[in-house]
Amino acid sequence: MANDSELSRSWMGGRAAIAARARKSANRRRAGAATPPIPTFPRKGGRGASRIRLQLRLVLLAFLLGGFAAPAFAVELTGHLVQGGLVMGHTVPGAKVLLGDRPIMVGPDGLFVFGFGRDQAPTAQLTITKPDGTTEQQQVSVEQRKFDIQRINGMEQAKVTPNPADLARIKSDQEKIDAVRGNPTGVEDFLAPFIWPAHGPISGVYGSQRILNGEPRAPHYGLDIAAPENSPVVAPAAGVVRLVEPDFFLTGGTIIVDHGFGVQSVFIHMNAVLAKVGKRVEQGEVIGYVGHKGRATGPHLHWGMNWLDVRLDPAYWVPAGGNVAAQN
Repeated sequence: MANDSELSRSWMGGRAAIAARARKSANRRRAGAATPPIPTFPRKGGRGASRIRLQLRLVLLAFLLGGFAAPAFAVELTGHLVQGGLVMGHTVPGAKVLLGDRPIMVGPDGLFVFGFGRDQAPTAQLTITKPDGTTEQQQVSVEQRKFDIQRINGMEQAKVTPNPADLARIKSDQEKIDAVRGNPTGVEDFLAPFIWPAHGPISGVYGSQRILNGEPRAPHYGLDIAAPENSPVVAPAAGVVRLVEPDFFLTGGTIIVDHGFGVQSVFIHMNAVLAKVGKRVEQGEVIGYVGHKGRATGPHLHWGMNWLDVRLDPAYWVPAGGNVAAQN
């Protein structure tokens, strides 16, 4: 039978692995060899990283069929095992990974990432099939959160209850967004620590149920930063610009930056957009200016993050308080 192995999934454990990779890369540089990207991971957000000890059940099908026991394989996971969190893992090169029945991109060195949405169930199954055919199945526990209810009044009613023509425009806008969500790239810009894209008080948080002019609407999938009108919006990490639109119906000036492996940032409600589709932007580069276009009651930047079509919480990617640090 397969052995059980209890692994600690903690931020500090992940940092130790990162440090080891950094030392290895430094040795390779001194030797003149080509250096692969050094995996880091987004900084601990305001709510902190989930530190959960998981029971890793390894189902080694090939060995079970052979009728004898085999040693367990360790699968390294770091990140936020929580609704809205992103998790990074490493397996052997050439392995195939599934989250439930969804295939996950695996890099040449075995790197993979996956995310949990706002309504993720308490458990998820991770399956890894190695090149030799052996299979590991891990039941992952996902921390459940309680989300706020946010009531916003005084919003233009046409943006709360759009007419048929506006609904058609919203559908067209969403199709353009959906078109850039698939086909993840192998770049690893998401591994670097992120910075805040704007500075100002937080006026909206991830996951809150929105009540607009007294009418229940979809939850809020991002952070609202109440930055001054026309203040700069910068790229929180490097990436390739996948979408630029100056005036979507609900989101106004909209930019999507691809950080690799399906991880993307979206910035909306901007008055002006500077980025160009297909161009690479570097961390800290100005990509637009804060506004209140679309469905908004005042100037602010909405910053959302995705893993493919799964919406993540940006608060886990940046240091708490950094949104107002530049104002103090």
